Amino acid sequence: MPRKYEMKRRAERMQETRRRIAEAAVGLHQTVGPARTTVSAIAEKAGVQRHTYYAHFPELKDLYRACTAHNLERNPMPDPSRWAEISGPEERLRVALSEIYAYYSRQEAMISNVLRDAALDPILQETMVPIFQHWETVRNVIADAYEASGEQRAALLGAIALAQDFQTWHTLVRHQELSQDRAVELMVGMVRCLMRT
Repeated sequence: MPRKYEMKRRAERMQETRRRIAEAAVGLHQTVGPARTTVSAIAEKAGVQRHTYYAHFPELKDLYRACTAHNLERNPMPDPSRWAEISGPEERLRVALSEIYAYYSRQEAMISNVLRDAALDPILQETMVPIFQHWETVRNVIADAYEASGEQRAALLGAIALAQDFQTWHTLVRHQELSQDRAVELMVGMVRCLMRT
């Protein structure tokens, strides 16, 4: 019995150490970005030695996956499954964009740093594939409320992708200094105009 207890305690300590390292990396990714985050800085912030870091994360992709999981657990992305219950297309778009823009507001530093650094980091790009797939699902759930097919559907998907894009939010809210609600209404109006043509 004591041996089982010791093994359990050891596993718990290892899990806690792994969590601390991932948490430290997430904090650094949010402040300086993945490209400027060093193993030494992560180890120092997590209170571990470099060899302990490498024991838990032998490859960079292991760290990126753990960081992504840790950040998404603490800051879940908007869930499009709830929007499917909203039958009115404009209302679905409005609710979705409001939640998306609120998420961007909360995660602005992290998203900015990750998008900036991913352009030059193939490992980070690979880690982000599920995130991009999630945003495609979001776009499709919004578009499904509209009655559109063929070329109109293709244009609608493009307009929604533009409306839900982080850079669109950043331009409207940060550069143009629109309120979140005003930015949402501007994008709803854009899609409304598209659907009338």
